[in-house]
Amino acid sequence: MYMQNPVFIPGPTNMPEILRKASDMPTLDHRSPLFGEILRPALAGVKKVLKSESASIFVFPSTGTGGWETAITNTLSPGDRVLAARYGMFSHRWIDMCQRHGLKVDVIDAKWGEGAPADRYEEILVADKAHEIKAVLVTHNETATGVKSDIAAIRRTLDAAGHPALLFVDGVSSIASMDFRMDEWGVDIAVTGSQKGFMLPAGLAITAFSPRAIEALETAKLPRTFFDIRDMAKSYANNAYPYTPAVGLLNGLKMSTELLLAEGLDQVFLRHHRIASGIRAAVHAWGLEICATHERYYSDTVTAIRTPEGFDATSIVAHAAKKYDVAFGVGLGDVAGKVFRIGHLGSLTDVMALSGVATAEMAMADLGLSIKLGSGVAAAQEYYRNDIASEVKAAA
Repeated sequence: MYMQNPVFIPGPTNMPEILRKASDMPTLDHRSPLFGEILRPALAGVKKVLKSESASIFVFPSTGTGGWETAITNTLSPGDRVLAARYGMFSHRWIDMCQRHGLKVDVIDAKWGEGAPADRYEEILVADKAHEIKAVLVTHNETATGVKSDIAAIRRTLDAAGHPALLFVDGVSSIASMDFRMDEWGVDIAVTGSQKGFMLPAGLAITAFSPRAIEALETAKLPRTFFDIRDMAKSYANNAYPYTPAVGLLNGLKMSTELLLAEGLDQVFLRHHRIASGIRAAVHAWGLEICATHERYYSDTVTAIRTPEGFDATSIVAHAAKKYDVAFGVGLGDVAGKVFRIGHLGSLTDVMALSGVATAEMAMADLGLSIKLGSGVAAAQEYYRNDIASEVKAAA
């Protein structure tokens, strides 16, 4: 079916036509010099988006999950101890991956709706006098609950404890949409994918390694072949890949970083915050609760919305798709059936966001929830009108 409506899932996101065309290109000999004209700018652009001067960028034909496998297999050994918090479906999945690789995981179970508990990280790190913990894992933006975590605070806990563990950050649904400061926050490995803030189809795992993470290659013993960054680095030196690359997607990534940097990263982040704030205003106008338990946890890329007790939130998603051809996100894991999610990242505008709010209202009203049609739309409109007016005034 030909789809014309925007999607409101937290990825894959809506694609600007210019990026769709950039990814849809004729076959190119990836062993020719022309490939280097795509590869080099794409890697350099990602580095700028991450706000890093020192990171080494490695892009694999994969997804964010492959990026996490890249992170752990290139730096850790069987039996190594890692520390991670579980506060949503995606933080849970990274823990599961580590356990399947034979790593010993210290798991901090936190409430779904809250962020990574820096105080509990600190307790465990301070107690680890022998420095057995080799890596600390944090999900910057928990897509299942619409919760962001304070990565700078986790770095402070490591520094306060004088602990040498590497800091790995899942930025799959935050990078290129929300402020991410790899160097300033002391992140050793950042992981993201092509299908969210970069506004491309799924298919690229994007990873960034700090110099400390590169050093860990020397002692890492976990098996790796496809995701071995040593092979990738050797090939990069010749503007090549160790196997066949996704040339069209890499060309799209090159163009995506150009678009983001031309808009200005600060403006990209402000745009996402503005759109997210309007949607949150709509949720409050509906009289519903946001899954994130405090404003400090509010994500600027996805909002998880709690429905009344006993109501199946998944029915809203199914109904909106069937009747209105609009996609929202279902609840996952511990919040399955309890929340539905509105993704508001990537290629999105205030006007597009309003169409999502209006559709959610219609779907909820159709299903018998006590939602006044136009209430959320009006609240979002009011926010966007006033916020845009303040920006115009400030620029005058």
